[in-house]
Amino acid sequence: MSRITEVKTYDFRFPTSDTLSGSDAMNKDPDYSSAYVVVSTDADDGLSGNGFVFTIGRGNDVVCRAIDSMGQVLIGRNVEELLGNMRIAWDLFVHDSQLRWLGPEKGVEHMAIGAVLSALWDLKGKRAGKPLWRLLAEMEPEELVATLDFRYLTDVLTPEEAVDILKAGQEGKQERIDNLLKVGYPGYSTAAGWLGYSDDKMVELAKEESQVKGFRQIKLKVGQDVEDDLRRLGKAREAIGPDVALAVDANQVWDVPQAIEWINKFHDFKLNWVEEPTSPDDVLGHAAIARAIAPIKVATGEQMQNRIMFKQYLQADAFGIMQVDATRVAGPQEVVLEYLLAKKFNKTVCPHAGGVGLCEAVCHFAMFDYVAVSGTMEGRMIEYVDNQHEHFVHPTQIRNGNYVAPTAPGNGTEMTLETAEKYLYKG
Repeated sequence: MSRITEVKTYDFRFPTSDTLSGSDAMNKDPDYSSAYVVVSTDADDGLSGNGFVFTIGRGNDVVCRAIDSMGQVLIGRNVEELLGNMRIAWDLFVHDSQLRWLGPEKGVEHMAIGAVLSALWDLKGKRAGKPLWRLLAEMEPEELVATLDFRYLTDVLTPEEAVDILKAGQEGKQERIDNLLKVGYPGYSTAAGWLGYSDDKMVELAKEESQVKGFRQIKLKVGQDVEDDLRRLGKAREAIGPDVALAVDANQVWDVPQAIEWINKFHDFKLNWVEEPTSPDDVLGHAAIARAIAPIKVATGEQMQNRIMFKQYLQADAFGIMQVDATRVAGPQEVVLEYLLAKKFNKTVCPHAGGVGLCEAVCHFAMFDYVAVSGTMEGRMIEYVDNQHEHFVHPTQIRNGNYVAPTAPGNGTEMTLETAEKYLYKG
């Protein structure tokens, strides 16, 4: 038997605002940051569990303090008991009535819970000798479903239906694992898209990402000035040609009528989707936009705060592309539920990534989905930006525009503290 001995947080902040990497219509000067946590035990194996929450600067310390508070609950806990039944860990935090009052099930406390639960799943994967995507995919359907919380979901998805979905996913699973290890999972690039970049830099990067790195979709940020958007989209489409997909992201900057008017000027560019056209809390607003801008699809989900919001979006058919984020909700169990909901509603999922550790983390869920849930990569891709990967023990690798499937045990988010510590926030 082993016990948890320490839960330590790190407030890492990278000065991305210096180069305007990450800049968009809503977030003009982000400093990509990580509220990073390491869970240590007294086991002889020397393994630790790692998790994090991605933020964009100020407030990262608030998330760290929330994780610190929750970490105290874990000190002295039996590791094998927690890892043997991950529902115990979920209930310990998500069903804590005093913590829940701060949300409920949203915001800083919910994301902090996600970091802690991610660290425990990371440790579970390391002890099993499996990357997280494979650990999840190779759990028995009943075993995985037993870790999930279906509260507020049973009107659209029951545990029994989830088991049936996962059982159906057993057919051809080994062939999909072999294929994933061979070819990887499709990615797309946002590297050229930041609003702070000049037209020349945008065009240069768009060509490099599509022609050299092999990405089959490029995404640009929009929403600051419509004439600028039209000019930049024209230059981007010319740079990448007709065979590479093009998408745009407004980062929630518009009201509903403004979004409809603005996006309907974009039809000549054959956009794959428009992302986050308005507030992520506005389900009916997104549904109205989706109807008004067709055939351009609406994509959203990166800042959707919990599984209940995803349920409502799916019920309202308020998006064409569903996006998930690895650190916005309460860890792997809630992300798995999001994918099961998407399967129930036959909705395509293209995860959000790009910030510190997000590429490393979210690819595991997309790959789990391909192997054990949806069984397809058709129309699916994971966002990619080349940011801060050098600070991870097992950084994301891209080959011919595809994410290489991780093979190292765990969730891929362990950082190399020797390089990252220079970015510790000193206050």
